[in-house]
Order: sequence, then structure tokens, then C-alpha cells
Amino acid sequence: MLNRRGALAAFVTGVLGSLAARKAEAAPVQANTPLADPTEVITLWSNGAPGGEGVTAVEAIIDRTVAGGPRDRAQTHTRKPTLVVFRPKKPNGAAVMLIPGGGYERVVLDKEGYETARWLNGQGYTCFVLFYRMPGDGWAAGGDAPLQDAQRAIRIIRSKAAEMSFSPDRVAIMGFSAGGHLAANLTVRYDAVTYAPIDAPDQLPAKPNLSALMYPVISTDPAIAHAGSRKQLLTAINTPERALELSPEKQVRAGLSPVIVIHAADDKTVPVENALVMFTALKAKAVPTEMHIFEEGGHGFGMRFTADKPVAAWPGLFEAFAKRHGV
Repeated sequence: MLNRRGALAAFVTGVLGSLAARKAEAAPVQANTPLADPTEVITLWSNGAPGGEGVTAVEAIIDRTVAGGPRDRAQTHTRKPTLVVFRPKKPNGAAVMLIPGGGYERVVLDKEGYETARWLNGQGYTCFVLFYRMPGDGWAAGGDAPLQDAQRAIRIIRSKAAEMSFSPDRVAIMGFSAGGHLAANLTVRYDAVTYAPIDAPDQLPAKPNLSALMYPVISTDPAIAHAGSRKQLLTAINTPERALELSPEKQVRAGLSPVIVIHAADDKTVPVENALVMFTALKAKAVPTEMHIFEEGGHGFGMRFTADKPVAAWPGLFEAFAKRHGV
């Protein structure tokens, strides 16, 4: 009997220890213990991003960190789109391109980029954080300038697969807020011709193998749209036809890769209806999809604003969905 009790105690201790380790692994980076930024950066367009003749905005990094809080930086007016690389110690053979949010006015570095990349590294994923252009900065492609960057980026990622020990057929994307719109746009319009091919990587497919949409901006319907993102997307061309084209839920078709959608019901910035209409559209076309709507979590929780909230479960839900679909 004592042996059985001892074995049971050891089992329970082991399980709790494992859970504690995973919780620690996902713990947010605090301002008083900053980690060094990665130094491996891939420039998307060696001769400059297309259609920039009329762009005068100046790229800048803004530090919004509050004393005593976690690091919080954002890049505004991206002129030189890049991928920042995070290599895992033990690659699992898959990669994730992270697309941070920022209302299509900036790209948030830490909360939705670097912190998530480090957690995913711990699970074995090779990660790439995308710094994309803003649609309202005067690029010739307007609302498609970010899509140009996303298409180019995933092609470049696939071209690095052998070198970085992952499969080109196991490349996921994860977008947050406005970055969720870009991820959804890439998911449904991966084969749209948005720029002229310039080299060998452009011969590779831009279709993601799996997409994770985190509290995503989706629709341009004024009734549920995130007003700021909608304004930026339609700065160059504001017609009903263009609005329809830039509403991913209206562009869903059969044959898309699996999609997981995660949102909080109490999101006061991007209405949860964005997640609902996307899930409904995917389900109607029989696209493999899963949705998690949490009671609490607000907007922009990333991995740092999840303590004691239901949304704390999201990293494990993504990992399970990805593994189930071979990514």
C-alpha cells in the first residue's frame, strides 16, 4: 500500500512539475530582465520594397515601456520590411511566421512578436517575426502593400527550410489584431498576384500550411470593423469593391489550409464578431477550422496579459491544433 501511495505521489508531483515548467516557459519577459534582441535579420526586398516612389514617411522605433512594466516597443512607418529570426535549440521541423498587430499604423515588437517567438522556440518552432509596411503610407499597392510583404516573406522562409532544419510543408502563420487581418488576408489571397517575381524564392508557394488568427481584425463592414484599421486599409482606394476585396471573410473558398481563431468576448477594441464571421465563412466552405471564444481576456493579451484569465490556455490550444494538422 505504501508503495502504491508513493508511486501515486510521485506521479502527481511529476505532472504538477511538468505543468509548472510549461507555465514558467510561457512566462512573459519583464522589463527588469530584458533579453537581448535577436541579431539575425532577413531583408525582404534587396532593391527596396515595390511602389515606394511616393512614400515620404520615416521609419522609427518608439519605446512605450512604462517604468516597472514589461518592454513595449513599436516600429512605425516601415520602409524596409524584414523578418527577424528566432532559432530554437531543438528544431521540431516546423516554422511559424509571426505577424504582430498595431492597427496598421505600427508593428508591435515585444508583446506579439518577440515574446511569442521565444515561447514557440521552446516548443521547437523556428520563428520569423514580420515587420511589414503600412497601407496608409503612400505605397502604390495601398491596402495590398502589407500582403506583398507577407507573400514575399513566406516564400523566403520556405527558401530557408533546408538551411534551418524545418520542412517547407510545415510553415504556419500567426497574426495578432491588425496582424490577424494580414494573416487572414494571406490565408485567403495567398495566390493573388500583387508583385512581379524577382528571384528564385518567388517561385515558391505563398500558401500557409496553417493559420492562427489571434483577436483578429477581419471585416471592413463598418458595423463590426476596427475603424482605425479600416481607414488605413482603404486610404488609397475607398470603394465598396475594394472594401469587399479586403474583407477576408468574403474571400473564403474551399481548399484553404486549416485555421484556428482565438478571441475574447470582452474585447472592446476589435469586436468578437470579427472572429465569428470568419469562422462561419470557413465552416461554410468546409475549411478545417477551430474557434475559441473566451469570456475574459480583453484585447491584445498576447502572452503577458493572461494571468488568472481564461485566455491563458491559448498557447496550448494552438500547439495542439498545429500538431493535429501536421505543423
